[in-house]
Amino acid sequence: MFVSFSGIVDAINNVVWGPITLFLIVGTGIYLTIRLRFLQIRDLPYALKLTFGRSKKNGKSGQGDISHFQSLMTAMAATLGIGNMTGVASAILLGGVGALFWMWVAASFGMATKYGEAILAVKYRVVNHKGEISGGPMYYIEKGLGWKWLAVLFALFGCLASFGIGNMTQSNTVASSLATNFNVNPWVTGFILMALTGLVLLGGIKGIGRVTAIFVPFMALFYMAGGLIIIVMNITHVPEAFATIFREAFNTDAALGGTIGMAIRYGIARGVFSNEAGLGSAPIAAAAAKTDYPGRQALVSMTGTFLDTMIVCTITGLTIVMSGLHIGRPSDDQALVTGEAFEFFLPGVGNYIVVFGIIFFAYSTIIGWSYYGEKCFGYLFGDKNTIIYKVIFVIVVMIGAGTSVQIVWDIADIFNGLMAIPNLIGLLLLSNVIVKETDKFKKVRLQERQQAKQTSKQIVS
Repeated sequence: MFVSFSGIVDAINNVVWGPITLFLIVGTGIYLTIRLRFLQIRDLPYALKLTFGRSKKNGKSGQGDISHFQSLMTAMAATLGIGNMTGVASAILLGGVGALFWMWVAASFGMATKYGEAILAVKYRVVNHKGEISGGPMYYIEKGLGWKWLAVLFALFGCLASFGIGNMTQSNTVASSLATNFNVNPWVTGFILMALTGLVLLGGIKGIGRVTAIFVPFMALFYMAGGLIIIVMNITHVPEAFATIFREAFNTDAALGGTIGMAIRYGIARGVFSNEAGLGSAPIAAAAAKTDYPGRQALVSMTGTFLDTMIVCTITGLTIVMSGLHIGRPSDDQALVTGEAFEFFLPGVGNYIVVFGIIFFAYSTIIGWSYYGEKCFGYLFGDKNTIIYKVIFVIVVMIGAGTSVQIVWDIADIFNGLMAIPNLIGLLLLSNVIVKETDKFKKVRLQERQQAKQTSKQIVS
């Protein structure tokens, strides 16, 4: 009976994350990229300045609960995860080294998707009875399209996904890593994770924002530092690694065997799994940002995809490719290859960098997804009842750490993928709104530049 049910779940998973869904996700990114005239490339420097600079416009004014940076870090907390390590290894083992190139392609267009999600999230956000901001696909689908039923579907899928991909699978990963490397009882790990998660959740989005603004940069820099040390120490091998990635992505001989198709499929699939562009999760955090214009926060939000895939995933990918440990390895070794690659270059230290990276990333995902799930639950059952969700979510953290059921991963993947469909429909049908808001903010930026020039002239004179 279990085998039969497991087979059904696996079949549904293959359909949900099949070529049609992946084509829709990437196709939406391409469509928005064209309509926005490659905004993600043209305005990336300004977006990064907004995110990390100390401008008066970086989220200290306007309606909202948290700053631009805190909003991005909350979204990055959920995005940065095991997908940046085991996901990259999985893409390489299943699709070949060329899959990395297609991860970059998916991320390039995904930045436009993430931008569109954030603009709609801020434009259609609401204030709940607590005076807190609520927003995301469920709100822009209902208010923008008037399709309440589709908004309810998204919220339902998002709420269910938060218990799987954003909770049980993550706590189980942390517990497994600590048990394997330090012989820590999984239930002890679960109890500690439950307590830490509960303390953060009590603070609401402001508490989550404060924690992630400190926690996420630290964990990202910790992992990136290890990878960058490896890359710098082996800088002479980097050009060949990039050459191999590009060569395998377009290898005409491999095309006869279908390898290019596999590289495209798994590169795009793992890229989307890593950066979540198009799934509709990140705009829930974007809606909470203090901002005067939707376009300003949208630019900040799209940098999340750039940082996640173009930076963190690339560091992981280069390390694996340069090590050569992926060659001839079965796909089941995806959880081992990244750690072995780091250990290959940094003996005695490399594996622990990955282990602690997995622990930090998985825990941050729990924090980020707790907020997503809470907002989806609040939309379905009312914001006054979200305490019920928080209690259940915290308990499930401990259950996930102490139990390991593969089918939970598969079911979680299904709900995660199902989130994307209502969201992408909303993005495509509301693309005119995205373009109008973008044009509006362009005029604002032009005025700001003119004012800045006048101010500088006055100072000089």
